[in-house]
Amino acid sequence: QVQLVESGGGLVQPGGSLRLSCTAPKLFLGYFAVSWYRQVQGKERELVAETLSSGGAAQYADPVKGRFTISRDNAKNTVYLQMNNLKPEDTAVYYCNAKSYTQNHWGQGTQVTVSS
Repeated sequence: QVQLVESGGGLVQPGGSLRLSCTAPKLFLGYFAVSWYRQVQGKERELVAETLSSGGAAQYADPVKGRFTISRDNAKNTVYLQMNNLKPEDTAVYYCNAKSYTQNHWGQGTQVTVSS
């Protein structure tokens, strides 16, 4: 089973920063639209940011615009989510998703906790 591997989560104070990474041992992420989602227990998973395989402007959910940046490094087969000025409401499990017309892959998630 193909797996995406997320890393970089942790505990950070409000106003701090974290960078999440998504890699795929058996996929070339450059061929996929890659997105970051987040989920709080008891709530639906929500889209945070996405970047298309063809490039172009990334898309962001309104609550994270201006604070989060999604980027790719195809040489490292990694997609990043740079999160700045973190707020307590950003606390969630963050998931990476890679999607094409025929495939849809998820990682197991990484916990981000924003608390003083």
